[in-house]
Amino acid sequence: MQHMTEQPAGGTAVVERTDEQALGQEPWVCLVWNDPVNTMDYVTYVFMTYFRFPKAKAERLMLEVHNDGRSAVSMGTKDEMERDVTAMQGYGLWATLEPAA
Repeated sequence: MQHMTEQPAGGTAVVERTDEQALGQEPWVCLVWNDPVNTMDYVTYVFMTYFRFPKAKAERLMLEVHNDGRSAVSMGTKDEMERDVTAMQGYGLWATLEPAA
């Protein structure tokens, strides 16, 4: 995306940013990691309960956690992902957040 530049009366160039960039709201993801404690059924249950995912989606994400070692289960602002990570940890899952790729 190209940025438009305006020339205000004072002679200083101003680069316009998208609202997201201006507010520092670049997307982040909540990652859930595989662990040796929680069962696959329990992880599926958590995804269905907290995120309200349909069973098929919850199972797909659970299998991604199990087979690939992690899954990005949600995406949003940093504040939203901090909330989701805290919730996942409250359910006993291993979860972290990072900027979306």
